[in-house]
Amino acid sequence: MIRRAGLYFLMSCLFLVIASLFISCTSSEKEIVQEKRTVMILETLDQAEKYFDSHPAFKKAFEFLQQPDLAEKEIGRYELDGDKLFCMIAKDMGHKMEDSKLEAHKKYIDIQYVISGDETYGWKLYKECSDVNVAYDESKDFMLFNDAPTTWTKVPPGSFTIFFAENDAHAPVVGDGEIHKVVIKILKDY
Repeated sequence: MIRRAGLYFLMSCLFLVIASLFISCTSSEKEIVQEKRTVMILETLDQAEKYFDSHPAFKKAFEFLQQPDLAEKEIGRYELDGDKLFCMIAKDMGHKMEDSKLEAHKKYIDIQYVISGDETYGWKLYKECSDVNVAYDESKDFMLFNDAPTTWTKVPPGSFTIFFAENDAHAPVVGDGEIHKVVIKILKDY
């Protein structure tokens, strides 16, 4: 009887250790997934709900993008939660791959959504960029690299990309013709 009680006690202790490891692993799961990612995130807007739990402000950001009159909104800045969550709607002429530079941010996450036009993005892990073209400007949360992107990905209208701060260097606005898009800026530490 004493042996069996001891065995149950040991099994209970082992279960608690395993459970605590599982809980601590799942709480940092998003960071681990983000660190191991080797390609940029590209999805269509109808798949946005999969990302709601990735950041406290993502649901509000995607709700803005899902407005039926988004394409008719004026070009400019829209504040969704002050400087913590805002967006810019723009129409720009695309440029050539060889004329583009990788940009990166330290404070803000970008969700970039293509309304019309065909935009191609260059992408590379931020930690793999080493050839600085423009040093980090904290007031603009912006820096540029001369490094070549690891991948080039065409992003069709109705699709979005997510570029995490200090993880994703990206070269946007590559393409022919006019690109109508929304860039949502989300404070990493919202």
